[in-house]
Amino acid sequence: MRRVSRLTVAGAATASLALALSACGGTSTEASSQDSKGNKGLAIAYDVGGKGDQSFNDAAYEGLRKAEKEFGYETTDVEPTEGETDADKTQRLVSLAKQGYNPVIGVGYAYAAAVKEAAAKYPDVSFGIVDDSTIKAENVADLVFSEEEASYLAGVAAARSTKSNVVGFVGGVDIPLIHKFEAGFKQGVEDTDPKAKVLSQYLTQTAEEGGFSSPDKGKTAAESQIEKKADVVYQAAGLSGQGVIEAAAANKVWAIGVDSDQYQQQALAKYKDHILTSATKDVAKAVYNLAKSVEDGKPESGIVRGDLKTGEVGLADSNPKFKADTKLQEAIETAKEKIISGEIKVRTS
Repeated sequence: MRRVSRLTVAGAATASLALALSACGGTSTEASSQDSKGNKGLAIAYDVGGKGDQSFNDAAYEGLRKAEKEFGYETTDVEPTEGETDADKTQRLVSLAKQGYNPVIGVGYAYAAAVKEAAAKYPDVSFGIVDDSTIKAENVADLVFSEEEASYLAGVAAARSTKSNVVGFVGGVDIPLIHKFEAGFKQGVEDTDPKAKVLSQYLTQTAEEGGFSSPDKGKTAAESQIEKKADVVYQAAGLSGQGVIEAAAANKVWAIGVDSDQYQQQALAKYKDHILTSATKDVAKAVYNLAKSVEDGKPESGIVRGDLKTGEVGLADSNPKFKADTKLQEAIETAKEKIISGEIKVRTS
């Protein structure tokens, strides 16, 4: 087992210094696998929104914390910068690998090009990317999820909970990944109540426009749907989703969270009575499992998928009102069983 200082703050400072130095002095082409000492543990580089999004990135951080505690090694986590390029992301991952971190994980599909390039430069380091399945390299694990399956269950919950027969979906960015959330949600609503209406809105066309990092945009979108009688609004919008939840609480309607169990998030505590449930995906488990596979000497690689069958996507039941609704729980369980058995084929677009 790798044993070095567990002073994460110091590790983060070292990582930040190294990144600054590499940006000023060298280039990524000067790096080689021979530079890596390989004596440190897990490093993660966050997606848009960064740590504190109460969702996707925070789940990755929980996986890092578990690995750090269990394996007793040094970890680090690095924030994104505004307007950064693929080259910036590549330099970040290369710097982490060069410092000896292993594995190195890019949190989010936007890291695809960077992970591919960094992995080629450091074939002895294991890399991971969350929410991308396009990289084919022996030292890369594509950590992906069947979000459409959890979203289908969220659709069942929404259709059974609405009183107006109108529900809403707010997507952060108009991209195929978020289309999976919308498609599953719509199908779940339609299969449960064909008469229910689903209002859909995407906040931006690109992540650079703030679709995943602008709570104000999420709030405005949700308010618009609520004005049109939506009384359950499901959001797949990263940090922007906090605005959706705020709007739902202010108007005393239901919000459905995403990725993490947002009913349990401390930053959202004042809104939690209006968070019906959350469509979860266990990013923390995927991050931890990759770290453990490296620690065990058998690094994961290729596509590593989490779905309803593996238990890595699902619906949170922290809200007592949601959990106590036996008819709703029965409907969700029935749908879950049919998805796992293949009787229900959930759309992805």
